[in-house]
Amino acid sequence: MMGFEGFQHIYGEPKAEWTKNSDSSSPPFRRFLMHIFAPDYNHIKVHVTDFRSNTFGAVKTIMQLEDMRDIIGIGGSWSEFVEYMIASLKSEDVKLVVEKHSSSDGPACANLVAQKSKGMPLISISLTKLVDSAVNDAIEDMSFGLFESLKSMQNLILQERDSCSQLTKLRSVEKDSRGTPQNQSEKRQRFEKVNSSIESGALSRLSSNGLQDSPDKQSTRDPVSNKVKTRGVPAYRRAKARGAILQDIEEDEDN
Repeated sequence: MMGFEGFQHIYGEPKAEWTKNSDSSSPPFRRFLMHIFAPDYNHIKVHVTDFRSNTFGAVKTIMQLEDMRDIIGIGGSWSEFVEYMIASLKSEDVKLVVEKHSSSDGPACANLVAQKSKGMPLISISLTKLVDSAVNDAIEDMSFGLFESLKSMQNLILQERDSCSQLTKLRSVEKDSRGTPQNQSEKRQRFEKVNSSIESGALSRLSSNGLQDSPDKQSTRDPVSNKVKTRGVPAYRRAKARGAILQDIEEDEDN
């Protein structure tokens, strides 16, 4: 589809110079500001001004740009041509070549010459010098265009800031749900403390149970059993156990 739908404002500072056949004594130029935009789908406007005495402008239709495209010799689709033209006008090598009146020192017309890069086709748009109310209209369009571009940029910045704020809140919620490393460390310390306390209690109970089952404890709890174990053996039984009675028996037999 041919047209300028979605065409964004283009601003730049072309390098102004006189044509090669101009007198070397021609005065130097002030700085120029360039503004290119599409007032509708079928036209683009080009304004270049130094905000003093030199303002140039042109309105180009689709048909005129198609003719320029044929002269330059750029193939491809219409959208590819428009993309190349925009890239050329946004490049660093944009010139405003000004031509003098033959009868005065003032400029008569100019050409806006742009090139995407060296060796690529040149985009050349012829401009006429504007006077009276046309100059005011050009500066008005340029001023409001700058304001709208600034406003659009501010809205984009606010949207980006809101998006960043929402992402920060989401990350904070995710951290709280998972637990920060500090909270996890505190939880782990509390768990180890409780676990250590449980183990200490278990060891204490085991120790107390061992003391209750020790021989000393048993002897203290069961005095009867203790007495039985420590009770002495009768004398006659101890003698037999030592073998002393066998000697006595032999002496008795001799007698």
